[in-house]
Amino acid sequence: MTTIRLVSIRVANTPDLEQLAVLFDKYRQFYEQTPNIVLAKHFIAERLNKRDSVILVAENEAEKLIGFCQIYPSFCSVIADKIGILYDLFVDTSARNTGAGRALMLAAHEYAANNNLARLDLTTAKNNANAQALYESLGWVRDEVFYAYSKQLK
Repeated sequence: MTTIRLVSIRVANTPDLEQLAVLFDKYRQFYEQTPNIVLAKHFIAERLNKRDSVILVAENEAEKLIGFCQIYPSFCSVIADKIGILYDLFVDTSARNTGAGRALMLAAHEYAANNNLARLDLTTAKNNANAQALYESLGWVRDEVFYAYSKQLK
């Protein structure tokens, strides 16, 4: 059995596109979307080119990307301040239980603090107990006050 060692967490850049698109496609499949590497590559390329999100990547000692998280800048009217929406967190199945997810979350916390964000928000599937345990172990608090709604437009 090969041991995967996490080497670094860093901000993704254009040369990461191929590996990142593969991870993003796997992330979408985790949420029961049909595999579509072309869509994944286009979406990630657009984020990288427009710089309308920050993508943090976990890289192993072989310089292979093993996970990522994506933060979208936003605002909260109630507190009248900038916030971040941590929309995506994914670690490849081959690198689970290596601490990569925790390291990505801690890097997201650091990014938010360094960029003067008042808060990070996220949502996750109700049945994603592993992710919920990670978030709660890092001090995230489940919202018991508000309901989340969405409306499909396409």
